[in-house]
Amino acid sequence: MKANQYQTLLNAKAAAQKLLAVLVDPDKGNAASWANLATLANTNGVDFFLVGGSLMVNQRLEECIVTLKKHSPIPVILFPGSPAQVTPLADGILLLSLISGRNADLLIGQQVQAAMALKQSGLELLPTGYILIDGGAPTTVSYISNTLPIPANKPEIAAVTALAGEQLGLKLVYLEAGSGANKPVSVEMIKAVSKQVDIPLIVGGGIRNGEAAYEACQAGADVIVIGTAFEEQPELLPEIAGAVKAGCKTT
Repeated sequence: MKANQYQTLLNAKAAAQKLLAVLVDPDKGNAASWANLATLANTNGVDFFLVGGSLMVNQRLEECIVTLKKHSPIPVILFPGSPAQVTPLADGILLLSLISGRNADLLIGQQVQAAMALKQSGLELLPTGYILIDGGAPTTVSYISNTLPIPANKPEIAAVTALAGEQLGLKLVYLEAGSGANKPVSVEMIKAVSKQVDIPLIVGGGIRNGEAAYEACQAGADVIVIGTAFEEQPELLPEIAGAVKAGCKTT
């Protein structure tokens, strides 16, 4: 029986323990690079792999998951960019609803398309309020989703959006500046959202060093997601992992 990943998140939040997830885009790697990633993750305390992408063209999702699992016991959570990115090989799935936008297809349409496949998959479903934040550069996800990100200087909008998601019954909030963002989600925005919601808060996009990861944890992030930083400089993983583990909120 697969472990309950949501309970892991809740337990960590209750204990003020911060978690680290590495985002893996199957379009940007191969079996050798995924095996290397798994080895590095094992030795640096990574808690989750998130696997998926906004635009997947090589159809290597299952190969990626199989390779990660062959070399690591770390849970694999799907981070789907479309209903096609559903496979029972993973341990769970972030069931994303893009609540920062007004594109009905990404609020409920694609979820309807995936509903039967998800029911049959046996995956643990993690309903997630996905909130795009302006990271200072156009991103694939904003282009593909046809939605505008929340301005970086409007933390109050992000906070009430997250609160509405929690009130609708979503189990997680994910603040996303986008892959390759020029700047991460601001400390002020993370603090504003953290104060309004009780559910676990995931923050990703533009986090490229330990200082940024630590500041995000101190501001109230429960899970830090890195992707581009690791792809470009895998040697940064120990620094970022150490910062996350040291990032229990003390102020």
